[in-house]
Amino acid sequence: MNMNELVKAGNILGFDIAEKDNWQLMLEAASWIGTPYKFGGSTKGLGTDCSGLNAAIYNNVYGKQLHRKSVEQFTLDCKAVKQSKLRQGDLLFFSTTENKSINDINHTGLYLRDGLFIHASSSRGVVIDNLNSAYFQRCWVTGGRVK
Repeated sequence: MNMNELVKAGNILGFDIAEKDNWQLMLEAASWIGTPYKFGGSTKGLGTDCSGLNAAIYNNVYGKQLHRKSVEQFTLDCKAVKQSKLRQGDLLFFSTTENKSINDINHTGLYLRDGLFIHASSSRGVVIDNLNSAYFQRCWVTGGRVK
């Protein structure tokens, strides 16, 4: 592993990558930043949506196949995790509707650390955001640890 690659990835992600971090996850996440949003997409070149981003990162880092829809990633691929117990690589599930049930999940992201997560924003493309922001707290449904 080239330390310059980690420094560059940390600059892209907005934090220093620590020895205890999953370096492969951090490098992969950094490589997606700035990818445009495309509904139904899952590639850096053509764009991606939120569940496509999760699926691509999980396949590239962990060699695991995830389902393609946000709600299916939770119901079929994960076990529930409380927000206070999140670990690197856990998935985050949100609902932008008034209801906050599992069936209303319509957005997902992937937890990195310290409240920060990567996701495909429909207006900004692939970005890092803070789970502790008022918006994401309002939309929060559950966390998920891939089985």
